[in-house]
Amino acid sequence: MKYINGGVTAAKGFTASGIHCGIRKNQTKKDLAMIKSENKCSAAAVYTQNKVYGAPITVTRANLADGMAQAVIVNSGNANTCNSDGVQKAEQMCGIAAEALGVDKSDVIVASTGVIGLSLDVTPIAASAPALAGQMNGQGGHDAAEAIMTTDTVAKECAVSFDLGGKTVTLGACCKGSGMIHPNMATMLCFMTTDCRISSAMLQKALSDVVKDTFNMISVDGDTSTNDMVCIMANGQAENPVIEEENEDFALFRSALAEVSVKLSRLIAGDGEGAQRLLECTVSGAPTVETAKNIAKSIICSSLVKTAMFGADANWGRILCAIGYTPGDFAVDCIDVSLSSCKGEVKVCQAGFGIDFSEEKAKEILLEDEIRLTVEMNQGTAAATAWGCDLTYDYVKINGDYRT
Repeated sequence: MKYINGGVTAAKGFTASGIHCGIRKNQTKKDLAMIKSENKCSAAAVYTQNKVYGAPITVTRANLADGMAQAVIVNSGNANTCNSDGVQKAEQMCGIAAEALGVDKSDVIVASTGVIGLSLDVTPIAASAPALAGQMNGQGGHDAAEAIMTTDTVAKECAVSFDLGGKTVTLGACCKGSGMIHPNMATMLCFMTTDCRISSAMLQKALSDVVKDTFNMISVDGDTSTNDMVCIMANGQAENPVIEEENEDFALFRSALAEVSVKLSRLIAGDGEGAQRLLECTVSGAPTVETAKNIAKSIICSSLVKTAMFGADANWGRILCAIGYTPGDFAVDCIDVSLSSCKGEVKVCQAGFGIDFSEEKAKEILLEDEIRLTVEMNQGTAAATAWGCDLTYDYVKINGDYRT
């Protein structure tokens, strides 16, 4: 498997672009993106489980009911959520994209991100769609990635190529996510494209499986968004033998999907609002996978652990505390905990009790940009990894006036 450039336009037959259309006041910020395949695609998606969800999810669910799609339209700056005219506006966006791109309205995936509860004015979208469609190209993936950003500080993209059935298959993606990040399905907006030949049913299975161990294992602030969506389109232009069952080709495709999803999950967690450090927590030796996942998420979600990491304070008692309130049947008197980074590793807890360690060395380790928290349960073979970030003063600043 090889990492390549291109994001959502890395795969054959896909074009994309992004522009500023006027939804966002800052004219230097792109706020409208479109992605298109030359032909109809097998398609799949997962959505937020928040009971309050955006109108675009309602419309996209309906459009993907047949497992097919050909284009994506997405805006930033307004979530089109909790509005009485939301579904109408989302359907209008599909119509606008369909006309501009020459595709069927029912084959358009629509998404929005931004402020909740403000009616979306589609006038600038309609006015700018022809120009946006006119500049769609095979190198436009980065512009699309920029257009879906809200409080993100960097555009998030990834693409890989791999051999499948004697053909080179490419899988690319872009996503956004910085705040309101706590998975309950996935968490953020993510758009994936591939030239793999795969049925809609197998595409859905691969996506649903991978989400559980990647996007569902990240958290920035504990808030599950109303607009979370991960979707994927596969146009088949790689001409590999079509994947219609769980065989070796399916396993390889799923592995590539997981590779891209882990990369994007880390990018989102590391770019949490106000964050300075990416946190990776690996729990091993657990009695069950569910227990390992729950413990890893408890630690990553703990505000006290997150603030300790912000202060580069090896306050390992907070990690044990987070483990202790995690649901599940497991022992706590055999747990070991270590902290590490590129500066080395320090063991801070053994068999559930504190041990002597160098505070100076721990501080040096925790001042790095990427910190690993390793928990060895010593009571099984199951393992899981979760990703998050530290909690800083800037998180409060960013969210204190997000709407105004």
